Amino acid sequence: MSDLEYVIAPPGRLISIDWRELKRYRDLFFVLARRDIAVRYKQTILGIFWAVLQPFVTMVVFTFIFHVIGNVPTQFDAPYPVFLYVGLLFWRYYSETLTGSANSMISNAGLIQKIYFPRLIVPATAATTGLVDFGIGTVILTGMMIYYGYCPSLIGLLIFPLLLACAVICALGMGLFAASLNVKYRDVRHALPFFISTLMFVTPVVYSAQALDKHPIVKVVMLWLNPISGVISSARTALLSHQSVDWRILGVSTLMSALFFVFGLYYFRSAERYFADIV
Repeated sequence: MSDLEYVIAPPGRLISIDWRELKRYRDLFFVLARRDIAVRYKQTILGIFWAVLQPFVTMVVFTFIFHVIGNVPTQFDAPYPVFLYVGLLFWRYYSETLTGSANSMISNAGLIQKIYFPRLIVPATAATTGLVDFGIGTVILTGMMIYYGYCPSLIGLLIFPLLLACAVICALGMGLFAASLNVKYRDVRHALPFFISTLMFVTPVVYSAQALDKHPIVKVVMLWLNPISGVISSARTALLSHQSVDWRILGVSTLMSALFFVFGLYYFRSAERYFADIV
């Protein structure tokens, strides 16, 4: 028999990430990610076409309700469908990643209770699988911009990955916090859909952030407490106009997203040792 022992110990620092350990378990990460993608569209008639149909139908319905009936103005004189779809693209990724991460620990309870692996892998798969729908949505947005004759500026194309990274970090940070709470308090599962539905209407998804210029305090609070607002606003400026991006807004969103991620990681690490017992 081998005298080697493998000791599983809690992390020494609560906001640290053991990248070497995550690398050792990368196969499990890819297996879980592939499983989540397959399960999402398994035994459906339309399959992955739902990733195209859902945002497109949402765009059509919202355009009719908010623009045709509600006369909600756009920004940069952009056609409302394109203006709206840019917001929906980032919002759908953010909301789906947050929901998937929050419910991931409960959904994988059997796996967590049986074997050891870095628990961070479970909510992180939600952020990864959401990128598939985001990629499909980006293709649709490209087609819409070609149809309406829009060509993004070079700076818009260059900062697009930064905007996506900001959305990933923010959604995953809040998802880690919600996942930790959901293990102990199952009310989170019921409260989260209501929270996300409410958050959508206080985020400039269907309207422009300029509509809040008459309410500067509200606008500042939204940018600081809801970083995805700055991401959507910056994406519209970068993709639908040749104006310079407001780097202050993007900087605030990036900073707050990083803070949310650090806080979520800290809370997740502090509760990690109890997951197998109460999940």
